[in-house]
Amino acid sequence: MQSLSITSADVPALIDAPEVIEEASLFLNEKTAYLKNEDREMLFSAFLFAEAAHRGQMRQSGEPYISHPLAVAGILTLWKLDAQALAAALLHDVMEDSGVTKLELTERYGKAVAELVDGMSKIDKLEFQSKEEAQAENFRKMLLAMARDLRVMLIKLADRLHNMRTMDSMRADKQKRIARETMEIYAPIANRIGLNGVYQELDDLAFKYIHPRRYYVLSKALKAARGNRREVLQKILDSIQAKLQTQHIEAVVTGREKNLFSIYRKMQEKHLSFSEVLDIYAFRVIVKDVAHCYLTLGALHALYKPIPGKFKDYIAIAKTNGYQSLHTTLFGPYGTPIEVQIRTSEMHRIADAGVASHWMYKSGDEGFSEVQQKTHQWLQSLLELQSESGDAVEFLEHIKVDLFPDQVYVFTPKGTILSLPNGSTCVDFAYAVHTDIGNRCIAAKVNHELVPLRNKLKNGDHVEIVMAAHAKPNPSWLAFVTTGKARSQIRHFLRTMRFDESVHLGERLLNQAFSALHQPLQVSDEVWEKYLRESGEKSRDSVLADVGLGQKLGVVVAKRLLQLAGTWSEDGRQGKKPMSVSIRGTEGMAIQFARCCNPIPGDPILGFVKKDQGLVVHTHDCPQVSKGRIDAEKLIDVDWDPEVARMFDVPVKVLAENERGTLAALAAAIADADADISAVTMGDMVDSHERYLSVQFTLQVSNRLHLARVLKSLRSLPTVYRLQRVRAL
Repeated sequence: MQSLSITSADVPALIDAPEVIEEASLFLNEKTAYLKNEDREMLFSAFLFAEAAHRGQMRQSGEPYISHPLAVAGILTLWKLDAQALAAALLHDVMEDSGVTKLELTERYGKAVAELVDGMSKIDKLEFQSKEEAQAENFRKMLLAMARDLRVMLIKLADRLHNMRTMDSMRADKQKRIARETMEIYAPIANRIGLNGVYQELDDLAFKYIHPRRYYVLSKALKAARGNRREVLQKILDSIQAKLQTQHIEAVVTGREKNLFSIYRKMQEKHLSFSEVLDIYAFRVIVKDVAHCYLTLGALHALYKPIPGKFKDYIAIAKTNGYQSLHTTLFGPYGTPIEVQIRTSEMHRIADAGVASHWMYKSGDEGFSEVQQKTHQWLQSLLELQSESGDAVEFLEHIKVDLFPDQVYVFTPKGTILSLPNGSTCVDFAYAVHTDIGNRCIAAKVNHELVPLRNKLKNGDHVEIVMAAHAKPNPSWLAFVTTGKARSQIRHFLRTMRFDESVHLGERLLNQAFSALHQPLQVSDEVWEKYLRESGEKSRDSVLADVGLGQKLGVVVAKRLLQLAGTWSEDGRQGKKPMSVSIRGTEGMAIQFARCCNPIPGDPILGFVKKDQGLVVHTHDCPQVSKGRIDAEKLIDVDWDPEVARMFDVPVKVLAENERGTLAALAAAIADADADISAVTMGDMVDSHERYLSVQFTLQVSNRLHLARVLKSLRSLPTVYRLQRVRAL
């Protein structure tokens, strides 16, 4: 193998930083020894180019900036990444920090390297309405680049890992911001693609900067515990090894300390003190094949009693990121819980390096491994989410939901296993199977029993979706779905199918905003053009639809339009009553009637603009309003149109004597008042003598006067003891 040496003649700027020259030589000769000579020569060139581009730039720690990309490339060699990825790691900041163009990188190092560097570069040239939007757009670009080439994310994770390791010289507020971003985004991504070691280290480092005092106290307690428990741990280790030898099982047994943040998380979740967390150590047993994994499990259960409910078989059903192992927790000596992981050496390799353990960019003709297939499916879902999401912030919201690791495993009617995030509902399952199934679902069967669509799924559930040809997604599903795919598909459907309705409602809300501001209602086409150029919106209708869907506040849009027209004035805005929005009840999905109070014509009402659901109508005395759960700035004046021509559902609770024919008499009284019954729920007997019966009817009435006639008809029955219009919370 050819030896490559870096000297001060090559990089005179580093003559005062011999440690960087030494690290560069180590990288080019030892860490990249698995590459061909021509690849290593290309890396030599990339290092010199990066050093020249960053010459004169220093890190906050005082080191030459080139030490950072060199360290990032060094981390990637642990995963045996190819020369293109390593070159991109060395060059990953030159476009952003040194003005080097993508074309220049393409000419020097090829299109693949240039694309990788571009995927890593932030997009500072664009202007955004907020810091949150700018950050979300950066994540969106990076994640989509990752969907095209996973090496982008591997480089980014190595970049973040080195930055987290070297953050001590930064301001405390910046440390916290970067640490929270790491814990919310980068650590879950590392876990999602199977980089377990990186995931745990990022969590620990983020914990250190978010809660420095807690980190210090806990790490000090952990060091003290090591000495106190060393003798017990050695005894357990010896007994496991002895037991496996008697069973003629060849295995490598190691003890390991749980990472600090996982201990802290357990203390938080279970409200424990450090002294109450007994299982801070775990054992790992590595055997030669899958059969010996299960033989080892049996041997250990014979040695120490297993704790019920603490066994997980990730070999039969692997985690989404490809992780496989048997997990069991045992009652050890002195009542100490022992957590044991049993796996093969191949499983261990995947557990440490995830998808990077199967690197195959150099051999595209080979088939994908299972872990690569799962990662590929997830990456493709990113592209689907991007196409359906409205903006970068929404896209990031969907991604965050899918990154958190807790999973439930459920079965389709054909026996296929689906992995979904913990807390997923039947609707999430329907969208996971296929978008059309989600859009058309009306009911679900779990383990052959009908359940509500909002029913949360558990491990092992058999799920079947009932569909109807003309069914459509319900906006209320957004309140309980868990997966990013379900959320984005529902939003996409609602945006697409009710666009015209939302435009019409948005126009009415905008007119009301002009009225509330006591300004002219007419805005010229020229002013609208200025607004569209400034906001980056495609058309006037798209702005009005956003107002109707609650994505934009009508008063904010109205003020900006008036400012652009030069007619905005703070004077004379008092003394006039703003125009209200008239509710006809036939507006379609653009207007929702709140389930918490079930308003009907005749009830005093107010409106609330809710994101993605448009205008939600409440009664003025609704508990949701009175308890301050609604932002007062988003309240809209609304009233009932005199020509409302539809029926409304109203729950009514009836307490009646439990006699033969009572239910029939109640139904007849309702029919006599020209009302329909859409649902009946039988309650429990009210007293121990079963004298009174509670019944809840969902009645269909046209207005408040119609409801009064129905209640009067029911009160005329001698068996009725009490009537109540139900206000659901």
